[in-house]
Amino acid sequence: MRLFDLAGKVAIITGSSRGIGRAAAEQLAAHGAKVVISSRNQESCEEVAEAINAEHGEGSAIAVAANISDKAALRNLVDQARAQFGRIDILVCNAASNPYYGPMAGISDDQFRKILDNNILSNHWLVQMVVPEMRERKDGAIVIISSIGGLKGSPVIGGYNISKAADFQLARNYAVEYGADNIRVNCIAPGVIRTDFARALWEDPEKEKALSRTAPLRRIGEPDDIAGAVVFLASPAGAFMTGQAMVIDGGMLS
Repeated sequence: MRLFDLAGKVAIITGSSRGIGRAAAEQLAAHGAKVVISSRNQESCEEVAEAINAEHGEGSAIAVAANISDKAALRNLVDQARAQFGRIDILVCNAASNPYYGPMAGISDDQFRKILDNNILSNHWLVQMVVPEMRERKDGAIVIISSIGGLKGSPVIGGYNISKAADFQLARNYAVEYGADNIRVNCIAPGVIRTDFARALWEDPEKEKALSRTAPLRRIGEPDDIAGAVVFLASPAGAFMTGQAMVIDGGMLS
């Protein structure tokens, strides 16, 4: 267990009221970390925090709502985490948005800016907010949830895929900039996961069967399939990994 021991660590996870973010928070807490649950809705965050506290003991989780498009709200998220837990050791940038489906020729400037702001700029903001104390301690782990969409083109989610490709480079660049301070920065690139975000791809049983047939493992992913990788990258087990994109897609890109 030593390799995956997160006792004494504090993690912020954005978009953690459901889906991959919630699973990541639950698994980080199960391995000993204190977790900060964050999404746009405070009530939803509190429900998750209460469930984690009930399972792992009071004080294991707190809830701080924040909209990733609002820099001041993200600053408050970081400040509240420090005020209540005293430190930040792990940052999981999971929240993202995709307001447009269709060819790039039809995307409006506002829609494209929202995708780039929420999926890239907000991650940059959060890294800049948490990294100073990590540099002082010479230790820290940052995980950005990207997508296999960042590794291929699409006729309907091109804007989203562009943002996710940029997240790979964001991780690589920060890995170079902060590696000397023992701060590890990596991406996870999930395939199709059974979350509300991807509901249109799996809600119809026939669509799910067709999609599953394209993967060597013959299924779509579950949130815990990604959460385990988050624990690995945040823990001593991932101490020599940085600047990488870990593809977890059931083999779809094979």
